[in-house]
Amino acid sequence: MTDHNVYEYEAMFVFPQSQTSDLAGAVKHIEEIIDRSEAELIALSKWGEKNLATPIDKNKRGLFLLAYFRARGTRMANIERDCNLSEMISRFLIIRADHLTLEEMQATDGRDNLSAESSLRSEGSSREERQPVGAAAGEDSDSASEE
Repeated sequence: MTDHNVYEYEAMFVFPQSQTSDLAGAVKHIEEIIDRSEAELIALSKWGEKNLATPIDKNKRGLFLLAYFRARGTRMANIERDCNLSEMISRFLIIRADHLTLEEMQATDGRDNLSAESSLRSEGSSREERQPVGAAAGEDSDSASEE
């Protein structure tokens, strides 16, 4: 992007607490929104899972993802429209990131950590699915059948 109307932006995305189990899906959703608008994702990191000041759609907690990207100013309407229409994103805020240098933005990139955490979460959920119900409660299958 060598157009003179290209700017860097800082965006905070809030996902509902239910989305924390599918962290990879949330990351992919943000990447798709950015890609659809022909923007370049500079950095993406998990800001945390935090309590919300007021509930949003009955959710008291949210997953916060911080993104830095470069886009043409004329494409921002598309990005905001996609975020507003998204059923996954609860809230978002996008501002120009003129207060940061490119190096500062790149230093916040946590995509490697996000992918590692996503794989750990998926391993944990697949392990829970394989575990028998009685074993989860600490029951012995033989003693349960004797009663």
